Amino acid sequence: MKSALVCAVAVAVVGISSLWAEDAKKAEPALAFTIHPQVFSLIQGWESDTESPVVTEINLDALAKNGNQFSKDEIRQEGEWTVVREAEAKGFKRYRVLEQNAGHFKVEYQENGGGTLTTSAVIEFTLATRELKRNGKSANIRVIRVDEFTSK
Repeated sequence: MKSALVCAVAVAVVGISSLWAEDAKKAEPALAFTIHPQVFSLIQGWESDTESPVVTEINLDALAKNGNQFSKDEIRQEGEWTVVREAEAKGFKRYRVLEQNAGHFKVEYQENGGGTLTTSAVIEFTLATRELKRNGKSANIRVIRVDEFTSK
């Protein structure tokens, strides 16, 4: 009788754990943190230029400290899109997560200056830590490393 009770409890725990795992899989396409959409505009070149990506590595630690250019107050969630609207809500920069696996992400980035043209790109990147010298001293920083860039 006691072993049957232990077995039933074990089955219940496994069942509940698998439900939590299913919920986690459903919620997966969201970044564990919010990246300012302006960051992706640094990667994608201007429409009039021919070569992208322009920037292939971005210092996340600097972004977190540079609130003037990358203000968190500007960021809005609109459905699956993380959006920054430009003056008078005419234009926007936005992204949505398409895939996420450990520290690797695939996002769709769109930009519109307020007219009829919306540019779009799929950007794959990895979150990494790397060492650099800052003022002659070694520092470890968190970075986004662009792995693949595709204009749409």
